[in-house]
Amino acid sequence: MVRIKLVSRLPPVNDHAGEGNILTAIRPAVEAKGVTRIFRGTGQDSVRALDNVSVAIRENEFFTLLGPSGCGKTTLLRLIAGFDYPTDGEIQLYGQDIAPLPPFKRPVNTVFQSYALFPHMTVAENIGFGLKMLGKPKAEIEARVDAMLKLVHMQELKNRRTSQISGGQQQRVALARALAPQPKVLLLDEPLSALDYKLRKEMQIELKRLQHETGITFIFVTHDQEEALTMSDRIAVMSAGNILQVGTPWDVYDHPAERFVADFIGETNFLTGMVESAGNGQARIALRSGAKICATAAAGFRAGGNATLMVRPEHAKLVKGRGDLTGTIETIVYFGTDTHIHVRLDEGDVFMVRQQNSRSASCGFENGDKVGISIGDDAAQVLKD
Repeated sequence: MVRIKLVSRLPPVNDHAGEGNILTAIRPAVEAKGVTRIFRGTGQDSVRALDNVSVAIRENEFFTLLGPSGCGKTTLLRLIAGFDYPTDGEIQLYGQDIAPLPPFKRPVNTVFQSYALFPHMTVAENIGFGLKMLGKPKAEIEARVDAMLKLVHMQELKNRRTSQISGGQQQRVALARALAPQPKVLLLDEPLSALDYKLRKEMQIELKRLQHETGITFIFVTHDQEEALTMSDRIAVMSAGNILQVGTPWDVYDHPAERFVADFIGETNFLTGMVESAGNGQARIALRSGAKICATAAAGFRAGGNATLMVRPEHAKLVKGRGDLTGTIETIVYFGTDTHIHVRLDEGDVFMVRQQNSRSASCGFENGDKVGISIGDDAAQVLKD
């Protein structure tokens, strides 16, 4: 996974996890306040696409709405764009309720999955189309188009028709066209999903660069966890019309607020047991195997209660001999950068360990080996179900 590190212009902020009630102390560029969207059907067929969602998106940040299909992320994006309206609640832009404003009067632009370029126009004409519709002077349009062409590295293709350029180049034209009017907020609805894997990785880097250089607030919708982790300043994880957690990529990956977040983002091992003791952010868990595991734990866990532990595959270590867990290797899968080793535990569950590969040696294990799995004190977290 490629992570992009750029110097942030954003001050730190305290994030709070909870269903639909996440606020920040920094002045938001976009804020949803108690937003509900119900699509009315006949009888009992109404769908609650958003359920009392509140979230604040800061100025100049790359903010991602992440979740599975049908979770409400595109509905929220459409409400911000003005293509749809809340059943209840309010959408604000810099403190102003924008519900009365039609899409063309909002300082917001959208990049769609399909790009929606005009095939009979050149690259330059496509980029300048929105400015022309706004009635901007010709000289201003030409200067702005030249600036956008430079920003997206498309100067040499300015006179090509969009039907004569590649998918990745079309994506850049769509971005340049959306950025040309200098919107305060740019909405991106799964814009990379039509690209092949390698091109999608390249465009992730380009998108982050464009956001950093323009300073425009980007709100990005995706179901791709790696995409969200790679590009985002913060991520809102959504499920069934609710926001379950808002945080930095590190927050949502290493400190998920609940089981759904842990399971949806990345690969995760889950273990069940009973809380022996808890306090001061730690808990001691007795597993079915008899092993005792120390784990980080939020307030609210009490001795005697059932517990679910999360262990990321890269945070566990495979050992020859006994460990906190024992089992037999069933499958070894080589991925180039790392190797995934699937172990059938003595209790019957499958546990996956991820090892970083070296050029000079194999992973050191074979199918059928009896092995131990070591779990350090900082490797596990107790989760809310």
